[in-house]
Amino acid sequence: MRALVLLIVLAFGSAAADASPGVTAFEHAAGTAWWHDPASGRLAVSVDDTVRSADALTRAVQRSGGTVVREPGTLRKHIAGADPFFGAAGGRCLIGFNARSLPDYYFLTSAHCVGAVGSTVYSDAAHTVVLGTVATKNVSYDYALVHYTNTTIAKPSAVNLHTGTLAPIKSFGTPVVGQTVTRVGGTAGVHTGRVAALNATVNYADGTVYGLIRTTVCSEPGDSGGPLFAGTVGYGMTSGGSGNCTSGGVTYFASAVRAASGYGVGPY
Repeated sequence: MRALVLLIVLAFGSAAADASPGVTAFEHAAGTAWWHDPASGRLAVSVDDTVRSADALTRAVQRSGGTVVREPGTLRKHIAGADPFFGAAGGRCLIGFNARSLPDYYFLTSAHCVGAVGSTVYSDAAHTVVLGTVATKNVSYDYALVHYTNTTIAKPSAVNLHTGTLAPIKSFGTPVVGQTVTRVGGTAGVHTGRVAALNATVNYADGTVYGLIRTTVCSEPGDSGGPLFAGTVGYGMTSGGSGNCTSGGVTYFASAVRAASGYGVGPY
């Protein structure tokens, strides 16, 4: 009889375990970011302040051998412009990098910063100076290409450090984990940090973005689209993050090399 009871308990215990949600049940949960830890190669997940209870997610990730960390703040796309631009809807963002495919000139920025393909972007909030039109965008990887139609403004292949200095960009590339990188923002200025992971997936409140560079660089609203670089190599355009530049935080960047190679443009 005891053996029978034990078998029943084990059977029901196994069924309950099998019924517990797996990792895939949570992979698109808003307020979470997913990547593989460079040191262990195992899954790592962060949750922001909008995720009230992460118990079920934590159990699922731990069963897969991964870890869950809580990061203060709210994961959000940072809209609000190194040089600013303004979309037709009024959002203020930053130009990431100038690029070209002769005879045309373009700039790379974040997809969430621009409107529909063909829509106009401006250099001022009053929409009096046209910069160009949106040539193409990729919402899943959060990058976009804007075609310059304004032929009178200078378009250096460089990052404006807002100190009277331009940092030339000669190539696009992929950083390595642990590398020191620099970001220029619209409101927070110039900040540095390190690359924490590559190919991260972030579940913002309004959708999932893939293939992002995770960094310890801080950012704030108004920094979207801005450049991430080191030396003369451009790495990414600000997608979003959590925290701020007072208490610190995490920022994610869309890949500049993926965007440039996909669109057939490059620095000059």
